[in-house]
Amino acid sequence: MATKSVVQEVKEIALAIELIELGARLQLLEAETSLSRERLVRLYKEVRGESPPKGMLPFSTDWFMMWQPNVHASLFYNTFLFMRREARCEPVQAIAKSYRLYLEQCRIQDEPAALSLTRAWTLVRYFGSNLLQMTPCTRCRGHFVAHAHDPRHAYVCGLCQPPSRAGRTRRAALAVQAAHAVA
Repeated sequence: MATKSVVQEVKEIALAIELIELGARLQLLEAETSLSRERLVRLYKEVRGESPPKGMLPFSTDWFMMWQPNVHASLFYNTFLFMRREARCEPVQAIAKSYRLYLEQCRIQDEPAALSLTRAWTLVRYFGSNLLQMTPCTRCRGHFVAHAHDPRHAYVCGLCQPPSRAGRTRRAALAVQAAHAVA
C-alpha cells in the first residue's frame, strides 16, 4: 500500500517537472497534481531556477477568437482531440503531448508560438465548460475554435478569409526593412 503511494507521488513529481519545463504556471500545477503548493514552488525553483510567476490566469474566451491565436488554438486543440481519441491519453498527458507537437510545428514553420502551455490548458478547460466549440469552415472543412452556440452554417475560418491586416506584424515589417537594407 505504501509502495503504491510512493509510486503515485513519483509519477506526480515527474508530471509536475514535465509541465514546469513546458512553462506551466503554479495554478495549472495545483489543479493537475495533488502535490502541495509549497512542494510545487520548491520544484519550480529547482527546475526553472526562479520563483514561479505571480498573477491571474487568462480568463477570456475572446483571446482565442483573434485571427492568429485562433489558428494556433485550433491547431493545438485538434491535436489534443486526436491524442484523447486515438492515443487514449489522460487529459493532462494529452495536453502535454499536444503542446509539444504544437511547439514542434511552430519550430518547423519558423513561427513563434502564440499559445503558452497555460493558455492551451485554459483552452481545454473552456471546452470542458462548454464555453467554446469546434466549428467546421465551409470552405476548407477544417475545424476551428469558436464561441459555443455561435451559428455554424456560414463559418469561414481565418485561413480562408484572413483579416485585411493579417501578416502585417512587426516581425514581417522588420523582415521587409532588412531586405530593403540589403538591396
